Amino acid sequence: MAGTIKRIFGPLLLTTTLTTNVYNQGSALIYDVIKHLHIANRTGSAATFSLWLGATGANANGTELFTGVSIAANDYFDWYGNLKMVSTDFLVGGSGTSTALVIVATGEQFVV
Repeated sequence: MAGTIKRIFGPLLLTTTLTTNVYNQGSALIYDVIKHLHIANRTGSAATFSLWLGATGANANGTELFTGVSIAANDYFDWYGNLKMVSTDFLVGGSGTSTALVIVATGEQFVV
């Protein structure tokens, strides 16, 4: 079964609230596979980000995907992989600097 290639979410400004729901695909009839995360620093100063995979509005210990990753001024961070997201999964996180970082995710969407 082939999925549909798409932008999963974003561009989205990360805030300093580290429990912000960055992404959730709400339908039990669909799942997404995030294959690429691109995070750009749009400011002249370094900024950090953290992301967790877990429950809505939570960043519990042991669910970290990225913690305090620094992105240099006017630079970017790219992650490539295969992260399956079902309707009960939430990508939660934020930035150490308000509105410095923009996140975009691309991948595939599948209908079950």
